[in-house]
Amino acid sequence: MGATSPPEVSWFSGLCDDDYEFLGVPDPALASSWEHCRDIVLTADRHGFDNILLPSGYTLGIDAVAFTSGIAPLTEQIHLLLAVRMGEMWPPQLARQLATIDRMCGGRLTINIISSDLPGAPLDSEPRYQRTREYMRALRTLLNGEHLAIHDDFLDLDLDPPGVSTVSGHCPPMYFGGFSPAAKDTAAELCDVFLTWPDTVASVGETVTEMRERAAGYGREIRYGLRTHVIVRETEAEARAAADRLLSKLDVDTGEAIRNRSLDTQSAGVSRQNELRDAAGDDGYAEANLWTGIGKARSGAGAAIVGDPDQVLAKLRAYQDVGIDAFVLSGYTLIGECDLFAQHVLPNLEHAPYKPQYEAGLGAAG
Repeated sequence: MGATSPPEVSWFSGLCDDDYEFLGVPDPALASSWEHCRDIVLTADRHGFDNILLPSGYTLGIDAVAFTSGIAPLTEQIHLLLAVRMGEMWPPQLARQLATIDRMCGGRLTINIISSDLPGAPLDSEPRYQRTREYMRALRTLLNGEHLAIHDDFLDLDLDPPGVSTVSGHCPPMYFGGFSPAAKDTAAELCDVFLTWPDTVASVGETVTEMRERAAGYGREIRYGLRTHVIVRETEAEARAAADRLLSKLDVDTGEAIRNRSLDTQSAGVSRQNELRDAAGDDGYAEANLWTGIGKARSGAGAAIVGDPDQVLAKLRAYQDVGIDAFVLSGYTLIGECDLFAQHVLPNLEHAPYKPQYEAGLGAAG
């Protein structure tokens, strides 16, 4: 199942108040703001990362769509992975916004589909993913420049695409993550890149195998990405010390409060991250160079690849060998760790941004 092409290597910006020198200790200089998040994106762009995830939250940080609109013309080569929550915006208007942003960044927009509850309006898993499927189909149709006729549970629309189109005339690639059966089925049918959270290499490989089978059931092939943190230093001892330092000022109550801020704290994916952390050794390592300590103060991706440059590179290649060909990375602080990864690992990790091959109709790129 080895890797067949260079991976896409992406970074992460702290739009949702997720940047720290010490986990659980807010620093005004690292708080979500236009200036700080802009500097993260421009740092990743300068270092040559292929893409950058721009996350979306309601109670946390600043708005992702507005931010992406502002940063788009300031970037040079990096793709912008904009997170959008399905149901939060009306699909025709969202399609017009996405097409406009794609124009503003010269065709470098990618889309991270989010299926969490809407603020103040919880919905059971099955109908929530039904809504997500309808929105994904609607967006893809409109952004492909096609007439939309959908009469379903959440959407009843019959209209032509917006006047503005993407640079390519096609829908940008859709990235999607989720671990419940409904989430996996939605991804298999409709996404371009399935994102999984950090786990043991063997477990990630099992997820890729399962998703390949699910996608094949729809007559499709999709790509697979890993969303994980990294801590790289010149020596393993220095990297492990940096990990320990990151947690050195965290108390249990603060960590729990941070984990509970997210709208997805009860999701299957979060549950798996908790299981991984509980099964780790006393030092927090679930396996060689995979440290779960970050999950003590973070909902979502709760583990980091920790080690010297050769160890981090080897770990990434191990994930490639089980089918991962896109990495969405982050580290604390977001600019500091971006600089370190770009210095120590990125030059030795042959990589290339995703260039989709568009298919006719509603199916996603292969």
